[in-house]
This record gives sequence, C-alpha cells and structure tokens, in this order.
Amino acid sequence: MDKNSISGIVLIMAMLLGYQYFFAPKEPVQTNSEAVATKQVSPAAKSTKATALAVVADSSIQVKEQLYTLENENLRITLSNFGGKLVSVQLKNYKSYKTYTANKKDGIVLFDAQKDLFDVEIPTNGKKLALGKLVYQALEFKNQVSFTSTLPNGKNIIQTYQLPEAGFEVAYTIDAKAIAPELSGNEYFIHWKENVTQTEKDAQEERKATINYLLTEDEEFDYLSENPTSVTNENLSQSIQWVSFKKKYFLAGLVPQGTIFTKANLTATPNVTDTVAIKTLDAQLVAPMGDLSTGKSGFKFYFGPNDYSIVKNIAPSFGKNVKLSYDFLLPITKYIFVPLFDFLESIIFNYGLLIIVLVLIIKTALLPLTYKSYVSMAKTRILAPEIAAIKEKIGDDPARVQQETMKLYGEVGVNPLSGCIPVLATMPVLMAVFMLFPNLINLRQESFLWAEDLSTYDSILNLPFNIPFYGSHISLFCLLMTVSQLAYGYYNNQITPDQPGQPINMKMMAYVTPVIFMFVMNSFPAGLSFYYFISNLVTIGQQLAIRKFVNEDKIKALLDANRAKIKAGGGAKKSRFSTYLQTQLKTMEEQQKAAADQKKGKKK
Repeated sequence: MDKNSISGIVLIMAMLLGYQYFFAPKEPVQTNSEAVATKQVSPAAKSTKATALAVVADSSIQVKEQLYTLENENLRITLSNFGGKLVSVQLKNYKSYKTYTANKKDGIVLFDAQKDLFDVEIPTNGKKLALGKLVYQALEFKNQVSFTSTLPNGKNIIQTYQLPEAGFEVAYTIDAKAIAPELSGNEYFIHWKENVTQTEKDAQEERKATINYLLTEDEEFDYLSENPTSVTNENLSQSIQWVSFKKKYFLAGLVPQGTIFTKANLTATPNVTDTVAIKTLDAQLVAPMGDLSTGKSGFKFYFGPNDYSIVKNIAPSFGKNVKLSYDFLLPITKYIFVPLFDFLESIIFNYGLLIIVLVLIIKTALLPLTYKSYVSMAKTRILAPEIAAIKEKIGDDPARVQQETMKLYGEVGVNPLSGCIPVLATMPVLMAVFMLFPNLINLRQESFLWAEDLSTYDSILNLPFNIPFYGSHISLFCLLMTVSQLAYGYYNNQITPDQPGQPINMKMMAYVTPVIFMFVMNSFPAGLSFYYFISNLVTIGQQLAIRKFVNEDKIKALLDANRAKIKAGGGAKKSRFSTYLQTQLKTMEEQQKAAADQKKGKKK
C-alpha cells in the first residue's frame, strides 16, 4: 500500500464521516400560548421595586406586572412577578450572525418567554398547581430575587433566582415546605421548551440542534439524533443527572442540585418551512417530591457558549456537550489540540495565522513519520523495474504477481507495510481536525482575508440555483483546498511507482477523491478548509525538502547489500504478516486455478 493509496482512503473516510445532511419537508412551528404572561417586555428592562400587592392565585384580582433584572458581565436575566418566572436571558458579549455582519451590538437571547416556556407543576390534594400561573411578591437582595406567592389557604410558596458576579450559571430554587401537607404523590413536573432561532449563517446546520442528557447509571452521556429534517423522541424511565438544549455554538442546561430527574420525555422537532423558529426542543421532566417538601429543591441553569473550557466545569460529563471528537479520538483532541489551540490563542490574535502556526506545529511533530514513509516509497521506486519484469514474465495473473513481488521484498529486506504504517498513524490527526473544527466556538465570527467568519463557509459567489450535494454558493477556501489536494496527488503520482495487482487505480483516485470531497466540504467551516489547504502545502514542501536529503543511490546500495546478506544467510526471515499474506495469496492462486479447471471441464 503506497502513500497515495492511503491519501485516498483518508479522504473517503472523512467524506463519509462529514456528509450527514439532506433536505425534506417538516411540520410548521408550534405556538406556546401558555408561555406568554399578559404583556411582553424588553430583555433589557431595568429592575423596579415591587409595591405592596394582594398576591393570590385568583386571577380575577387585577395585579400589575413588575419586572426584575439580574445582571453580570456575561448575562442579563429578566424576571417577572407574573409566574415568578424567566422572561428573557440574554448573552451580552455574543452576537448573532446577522447583527455581527450588520455591526450591531445586540446580544443573543437564549430564552424569550414570548416563544419559550419553563414551568413547574406540583400535584396538591388531587389538583395540579402550576407555578407559572401564580402571582408573586418579589424581594430583591444584591444579585438575588425571591418571589413569594401566598395561596388561598394562606401558605406560601417561594421561587428564588441568584446570579453570580461573573459566569453563565443561574441558581434556581423552589421552597414548598410550607405546603408540604397538601402535596400529593411522589413526583412533580417540569416543562421546558425552546423554539430555536437562527443565530448562525447556515440554518440547515442549526437545525441539527438537539437535546443532550446524562443518565445516572454509569454516567452515560446520550442525546437525541441531530437529524435536521425528522422528529426525534426519547421516553426515558431511567434517572438523569442533567438535561441540555444544545445548539450549534450555544447551550441551555438544567442541572438538579443534590437530586436527579427520575423520568423524562424528550422531543426535537425540526421546522423546515419556518425561517424564525427553525427547531423546537421540548423536555418534560419528572423530579422527586421529597426534595420539594423539605425546601431543598434546587437547580442550576447554564445559559452560555458551548465552549469546552467553560462547560467542562459545570457538571459531571457536561463537557461532552462539545463534540470534540469520536471517543477513540478523544485523547488527541482533549489533550493535544484543545490545549495547543488555547495556548496559541493566548499569543496569536489573528485566527488565520493561528491556524497556520497550528499546522506547522502538527506537521513538524509528524515529520519523522513523513520521512519514513518517503524512504519506503523510494525503496519501492528502486524496485519498480524488477516488479515490472515480474509482471511481464507472469502475465495476467494478479495473485502470482503479488506473490512474487512479496518474495522480492523479502529478498531485499523491504517491509511493504513500512510505508503504510506511518501514513495510517497520521489519520487520527486528520479525523480529529475534521471533527473538532466545525464544533470549535473559538473560530466563531473571527475573520481572515475574505472570510468574514471562519466558523462557517466563505462564500465568494452566491448562485441563483442549487447544485445537488454542493449547494448554492462557492467557497474559495474549499476550492483552494481541492486544488492543493490535486497538486499533491499529481506530485505523489510522479514519485510513486505502479503497484501490481491493485483492484483500484489509486493514481486515478488521487484526482477523483478531492473533487468528491469538494462537494462535501463546500458548506463546512472556512477554518477547516483553510487548515487542510495549508496542511497540503506544507506536506508538499516537506516532500520536496526530504527528496533533496534522501540519496536513492545509497538506498539502492543498501538494498543490494541486504540482498547479498540475506542470500548468504539462507534466505529471508519471514514475519508473521508476511507468512500470512503469502498463504492468502497462494490460496487465492489455487482457487483461481481450480475455477479455471472447472470452467475448462464444463466446456468439454
């Protein structure tokens, strides 16, 4: 197996991993009339002191709505005495793609009561008490607001929100111990729904928003399918440690404190025809009543970026909300790429230059493998005339040609795998980058050259029509990546001898695969295409440099010396793999011969 063959395999594997989006019709967006509490308010509304009010569950009594704001350097939380509930949650330091390109300062709203819902329902004496339908009196203290509702029986129920001076976490507690005698059953219910709005450039990609969760048993992380066109649902009867609504680059999570969710029904509904609420995430959660009756029912909201350096500290396995890579590649991304990226980020402020430096570091670290692979190809090139002679002598019998070629390798002490193994060792790096870059919020809204945002595709030309599997735009970084891969394939074909017995023309694949891959990568982040473009250029440069230092005459002399030494020693020592391969080739040859004899017998 030559290096060009492996390059083709790498691209095909990456293509299969990356190609996961199609188009289909879907249901219209659902409305949540229960999510709106009388009049609507601005997310930036300032806190006002509540006046003395008659606070009762009877909606016939007229009560004025009061708004309260908790704010730190990261979040602005607006609350209402109607329902003692969230009205809006705004990320102050992040922008949507539209506001970013329009150079506006508006933050991103991750929760809006006009379209989203968070409500708690408690069974009491055969009836269900919906906390969101009560009216409360508020008490503010520094970074905390407590809402108290006095029920018709004179007893109180309290909801409290607390926001730290920094960060993206909001503490939320329910104190129902005053009504403990009236509570019935062993569980109460939380209904949380979000109509996801578009914050990024690619709506189809954002329709992959999903619900993640952590099962208590064995701390098993799982999630609903990210299918952007079909409804997915999971009815869980197992206990759950936390639930999160995961969007492209942002996250809303709910983590019970000192307790767990005992059941959950989770649904993700894409809204393909809706350009505003592009997907609906719905979580109906069940929590144990015991904690509620003792006043210890506490939760932690997380409203913030899906940034691994932040979310990994929120709760056990909460960092898995960031898709760093597949599990078998996790050590590479977690312990190499993420720390290295964070380090470079601290000293390089231009992300295009950062990617270039990252490529140079990775390619330098892999240089010994590149050198070893090149030397192996040089040995194969030197043996090419002898291999051609074998093919000419045997004729059209691939099994025998391969068998004799392996014999030749043994006579000169060449391991045919020595060129494949170094290339295969670099594949995890290529796959790790392919997985990591589309989920790396660090690249979000970072510009470089003509790309205004490295976290999404760069479009130099928007087409008036859609090309199947390609899209309706042209990405220049993707084109440059494709050209560089074709150039690398051409160069590699010039220095790689033909391999006898190959069922696929790998030299042709070096030209076909990059074109196929161009269709897949056209809508991928510009940062990823740029990484592969620079990586291809560096690889070609390394190959040219190594070629100047490798003396093929010396390699030929070494092979001749090996041939003489092995012959004098009574023949080549066969490895287990070589023995296995020789056996398989011999078996194949016998089967072909038997099939030919049988065919001749039938003709007679």
